[in-house]
Amino acid sequence: MNKVLQQTVDALHEQYGDVVEQVYEFRDDVIVEIGRDAIVDVCRWLRDNEHCPFPLCEDVFGIDAWTRKNRFEVNYHFFSITCKQRIHLKVRVEEQDPVIPTITGIYPAADWYERETYDMYGITFSGHPDLRRAYMPEDFEYFPLRKDYPLMGIPGALPLPKRG
Repeated sequence: MNKVLQQTVDALHEQYGDVVEQVYEFRDDVIVEIGRDAIVDVCRWLRDNEHCPFPLCEDVFGIDAWTRKNRFEVNYHFFSITCKQRIHLKVRVEEQDPVIPTITGIYPAADWYERETYDMYGITFSGHPDLRRAYMPEDFEYFPLRKDYPLMGIPGALPLPKRG
């Protein structure tokens, strides 16, 4: 981990302590796992910290791990324009309660990413200003990127185009 990101992670530990569950590197990316209740505060801190601010939310997406206790996770990618660094946050979410606070009040660009994650995985972002389906019809009751969604789809769930 480079010096700038190490200072950021150390400051994050100092500021939030037990909220930071794990920090590791994967393919030169720094990933910080945090508890879901702290996502808004940590994002605000990342955006506003004086040492190396991260004003750009590059991506928010879901992952379905299927077999893990906390089946779902939401990943956030941030970029610091002044420090030219990236940092990633990861929040695990339980299958029985797939709800996480929205970060759209801090990063308005997260709006569409959170809608897409909701649409594909069924992870709800509480407090989102317009949480609705992004691709699937509003009355569609399934979430296509979940591992339990059938590979060929659910027969009769959506009308398919005719062949020929």
